[in-house]
Amino acid sequence: MLWTALWLGCTAAVAGTVPTVTVGNVPTSAGFELDGTVEALRQATVAAQVSGNVTALAVKAGDKVRAGQLLARIDARDTSAGLLQSNAALAQAQAQLENARLNADRQRELRRQGFVSQSVVDQADTTLKAAQASVDQARGARSQAALARGFADVVAPFDGVVQSTLVDTGDLASAGRSLLTMYAPGALRAVVQVPSTRAALARAASHPQVRLPDGQWVTPVRRTELPATDPVAQTIEWRLDLPTGTALTPGQSLRVRFDAPAAAVANAPAALSVPASAVLRRGELEAVYVVSQGQFVLRSVRLGTPTAGLQVPVLAGLKTGDQVAVDAVQAGLAGATPAKR
Repeated sequence: MLWTALWLGCTAAVAGTVPTVTVGNVPTSAGFELDGTVEALRQATVAAQVSGNVTALAVKAGDKVRAGQLLARIDARDTSAGLLQSNAALAQAQAQLENARLNADRQRELRRQGFVSQSVVDQADTTLKAAQASVDQARGARSQAALARGFADVVAPFDGVVQSTLVDTGDLASAGRSLLTMYAPGALRAVVQVPSTRAALARAASHPQVRLPDGQWVTPVRRTELPATDPVAQTIEWRLDLPTGTALTPGQSLRVRFDAPAAAVANAPAALSVPASAVLRRGELEAVYVVSQGQFVLRSVRLGTPTAGLQVPVLAGLKTGDQVAVDAVQAGLAGATPAKR
């Protein structure tokens, strides 16, 4: 049924002759390629620091913002009430301090005149120190309340671009809830997960390269290997800083190539390979069109990791001398025949 579906999926257009290539042994490269993604060097998830309803969302995804620019506003009535309460507490503490200061001065004067004992003066001084401490405590509480009041206005931490918004006006924001994500454009990196079994080859690569979505290959200006292995995927994250001015956005896919050391290339064994254009992919199926009795027959193959060139290693399904269609798409059209050699 699978083969039937593949044949039926081909267009009914009539194709002419299709060039073929003979499968043979060619040296394989010990290098390898992996899929990666673009990530900003500087990115942030902006979160609320106070609780309350979001009364205004001042930006949307894609907006460019400046450091300190308003991003969102959270209902400030609760924090404003807390600030008023702390102001009143500070005023009360300052009044008590003034009263304690006057009383201490009065008791010292009475002591000089011999009307009170030294213990009365000591008690007045202790009350004065306690009143001063109360003022300091009220002043600290007021500063904290003023700071919380300022958190009601969420501002940009740096110049950048809003990547996504995670709340809407009217949503309830709690302390720690993410409001939006943003990043600084211009400074980007390629992030790739290298299997732990290939970690040594990746480290030995002298000039890793990154293939951009437009097909251009660029050399990273810096590479960093994280010092930990993912316990589930058994991969190690590599970060390759891209040249300044690379026109990409976070999340885009790209290809990372780790070249092989010269010694590894020289000692690499020979293996069968076919042109990348000869491979037909349908879901998880990989196949090529093989010439059999003057016609094309679809044959399933098992492929290795594509090399830096246009050849794909064949691990199983073909043998030396087999002829395969160079263009799998044309060979799958109705009436396609192998070109005479």
